[in-house]
Amino acid sequence: MDRQTPTLSDVARRAGVSYATADRVINNRGGVAEKSVRRVRAAIEDLGYVRNVAAANLAQKRTYRFAFVIPEGPNSFFQRLRNILETARPEMLVSRVALMVESVAAFDAAALVGCLERLAEDKGDGVALVGTDDARVCAAIDALRAQGMAVLTLVADVQGARPDGYVGIDNTIAGRTAGRLLLLAHGDRGGRVLPIVGVATAHDHAERLAGMQDTLAEAGGRVTSAPLIEGRDRHDIVEAELHRRLAEDPEITAIYSAGAGNAGLVRVLARRAEGRPIVVLHELVAHSRQALESGLVDVVIDQRPEDEIQTALECLRAMADRRDLAAPAPIVPAIYLRENLPPAAVASQIGDPVHE
Repeated sequence: MDRQTPTLSDVARRAGVSYATADRVINNRGGVAEKSVRRVRAAIEDLGYVRNVAAANLAQKRTYRFAFVIPEGPNSFFQRLRNILETARPEMLVSRVALMVESVAAFDAAALVGCLERLAEDKGDGVALVGTDDARVCAAIDALRAQGMAVLTLVADVQGARPDGYVGIDNTIAGRTAGRLLLLAHGDRGGRVLPIVGVATAHDHAERLAGMQDTLAEAGGRVTSAPLIEGRDRHDIVEAELHRRLAEDPEITAIYSAGAGNAGLVRVLARRAEGRPIVVLHELVAHSRQALESGLVDVVIDQRPEDEIQTALECLRAMADRRDLAAPAPIVPAIYLRENLPPAAVASQIGDPVHE
């Protein structure tokens, strides 16, 4: 017969102390003589006792406090993340999970560090953040983990950081998928793809861009990549720069938008009388859905933020309970064409059509 898992009562009996004394030692509540502490710890080691943190949290009716740090501004995808979290907040409270949603300026490492430092002072249970590649951000993540907080990067990993895990799509594979779709759309013809990113240093955008360009190069170079546009995820910048580049370079046959600002892209395409390029972009929000339906855009690669939030919450809860946790598997993105869009009712929470 298998040996039964030792309980706290077994530890108390082995140490020759009361259950209450053993419980105080296990939970580091103090008020126990050092001699008794040593006996309890020796009994724990002898018996191989492992504290069930999840059960203890349940018995104590503990409320977990998790913060999500999301870039602010007109980016519809990040608004979609915030909407998902706000919708989940009442239900999570029933499960004793308090969600905080913090907003910081996009691509602003100093603002992100300041937010993480405030969260460190708040001493919550875990943080999930959309990161920015910066040594100061890495140091702030390390500081949170050093004080026992669970830390996940969300949507975009942070180069050089050491979080407990990353939740999101594999951005390199997403970029390679875009490259393959662009090659298929060109058929046997040559072409020139205009990439659009938020900023070239954004980790997720850089990985998507590299994946797309590598796939084009591996196909022999009949379809090439033009110099990129950095739109800072702002629709007004993307609109102005895309209008200029299309006017200057008539050889452009396709556009790959690896970031946001796509409402501006759609407005430029809507004004073109003829000769629309092939278009692959990211994130199913209201204006990208409308562009698919109207034929202005060909493909949308969506990273399924509902799954990202659910996975992040499950991971944060597991880490707060000190349960063993395998690295989260990458989220598999959805590929949407006009023909396979989800029902409009499902898409009703995907953002404001006039923003991004």
